[in-house]
This record gives sequence, structure tokens and C-alpha cells, in this order.
Amino acid sequence: MAAAGGERPGEPSPQDFEYREEDFVLRAAEWGDEPGSAPSRFDRALLDGWNDRMERGLFRYRLGPLPTRVLPGPLRLVAQLNEQRGSERRPPQAVHSLRQPFDPRAFNFTRIRPGEVLLRLRRAGGGPEPPEPPEPLLVAINASPLERGHVLLLPEPARGLPQALTAPLLLAGLEAALLSAHPGFCVGFNGLGGCASVNHLHLHGLYVPRPLPVEAAPARPLGRRLSLLRDAPAPAFLFYAAGPTALGALARDVCRAAEHLAGAGLACNLFATRGDPPEGPAAGGGRGLRVLLWARRPRFGAKAGEAFNVALCELAGYLPLPAAALYRDITEAEALSAIREDLLPEPQLLRLAGDLLRLLES
Repeated sequence: MAAAGGERPGEPSPQDFEYREEDFVLRAAEWGDEPGSAPSRFDRALLDGWNDRMERGLFRYRLGPLPTRVLPGPLRLVAQLNEQRGSERRPPQAVHSLRQPFDPRAFNFTRIRPGEVLLRLRRAGGGPEPPEPPEPLLVAINASPLERGHVLLLPEPARGLPQALTAPLLLAGLEAALLSAHPGFCVGFNGLGGCASVNHLHLHGLYVPRPLPVEAAPARPLGRRLSLLRDAPAPAFLFYAAGPTALGALARDVCRAAEHLAGAGLACNLFATRGDPPEGPAAGGGRGLRVLLWARRPRFGAKAGEAFNVALCELAGYLPLPAAALYRDITEAEALSAIREDLLPEPQLLRLAGDLLRLLES
């Protein structure tokens, strides 16, 4: 179950973090409540460990406060300047196929230092004596962070699984989202051909700095378990869980949909956030988890002249930008043009919606 290379003297060890259903934060703080002022046990463990690793110099650069602004326009896209990530992150791996196998010779998460792992996350068993405890989900720093608290969620790195979404990993990631009391803690996935930079199974976890348009925009129901979100930076298929008991079925539905996309030659990205029900705010203001799944034409390799890559954050309306001039000058229209470049044309998107609806209701 090793997740890293040889241990170095003095490096910190990961904290074992066991949780139960009562640890889920069913009502996170609101954006107007000074987010982060009342962290959960999970938030404290993650951020304390993350700050400790920053002080120890385990990241590729030291991350300070980042300039952030909301672009003028109806979608209120959130732009953030992060020049160091643009210049100092590890170059992404070459990806040539949606079904590319794991390559142990390429960089992968068995090579990270032991000190980069913050938590060994495990849900407590429900029975009096579970036959065998599940393998923990490792929570490791992203050494080239987008924001404070940016982590990777790694399921059994030693198994060498490629970057193809699985229901157990997604379920664990969604439960992690419910362990946070911060309204901006999100979980996401970049598939192969969708700007995944490492072909080794992982999710991202991060604290976005401002509310995003995808949290509250109403969606059109396609069936009992699937909606289409149109009023967003990029049209997405929307899955919703009002609470933790619905997460298992939702994770299976999303992974069936993602597998269908791969079979159709399409790449995908995913973003999970606290948000309103698909039809709009619920009576009493209750929020659940929104899971957005984007289908896109696969992109293999960088395209010359691109201002920024379009991955899970950009599709959701959060734009980490690598250059000060771009951060200063970019408009909503320019951002949307880049975000939507590889998305499906309307007729193809609607045909795909029908295919997914039949798949999920069969």
C-alpha cells in the first residue's frame, strides 16, 4: 500500500483520519458567513497538514495570497493570478488515447515523498466487526497548488490504476466534500484527453475562493436522475444528491455515464460542489451536492497559442491564470470562447443527453 518512495529522516507522517456519518456537515457555512471561520475536523486536519508541508518546503513553490477578481458579466467568472504554477509545475504527461494504460516508467504517485501525504482517510465500518477494513484514501498535497489547501485524493496508488473514473473513488471523494464545512471545498476529475496531467487514478480537492455560477444555476430535468445545466460557463450534465444516503447511487450513475462517453470517443471532466437542487433553491435553503459532468472532444497535447488550459476548474467558472496581463485584461466573452472551444455542438450534446437518459433509466 506504499504511496511513496523512500522515507527521509524528519519527514512528517500522515494522520489516520477515520470518519463516520455523523461527521458529515449537512449544512456548510454560507458564502456570506466568512467562509473558513468555523472549520470542520476534516478542514482542520487537511489545512494544518497542508500549511505544515508548505513551511517544510515540500511544494514546488511557496504560495502566498493570490490576486482574485470577478469578471464583469452575467456569469461572474472568478479569475485568479497564479504565475508560479504556470512556470514551475511539472510538465503534463503525454497522453495519446482515452484508454491509455498506466505506465510505471512515467511519473506516478508511488514516487511522491512520504511527507507529501497528509491524511489516510477511512470511513469507519458499519458493523460491530467488519471483516476487513477498507484501504484508506490518501490525501496528498498537490505540489503545484492552485490555491491553499489544494490536494490530491489517491486510491491505493500501488495498484497502478490509470486515470479512468471509478465509483468507489468518486464515492470517497463525495464523502470528503461532505466532511468539509467550507462552502468552496470542491472535488474534481480530469479525464484522459480532458487535461489530465498524470495517468494515475486521482481526484483533486480544493477550496475555491469565491462562489461559482454552477452552484445555483437552475437546470432542465431530463429524467429522475439526470438534468442538463445550460446557464453555465459550459453546458454540463448535472447529477444531484440531497444528502449522504444518495451518494452511492449517484457515484454509480456518474461512472456509467463517464464510461459511455469514453466508449463514444469523448473525454470528460467532473466537478462536485455544494449547491442548490437542479430546479433551484430548496424551501428552507437546503443544499446538497451537485456533480457536473462535461463531455468534450478529446485534446491530446497542448495547442499553440492557448492562453490557458481548460480543465475542471475553468469549465466550472474558476480561472487560474498564468500571466498578469491576461489576468488584468481578460473579458468574460474571451474566457467563454476558450472554455467552450472543445465542447460538443448543440445537436450532438442533445443526442448524447438522450443516450445517457436511456442508459441510466434502463
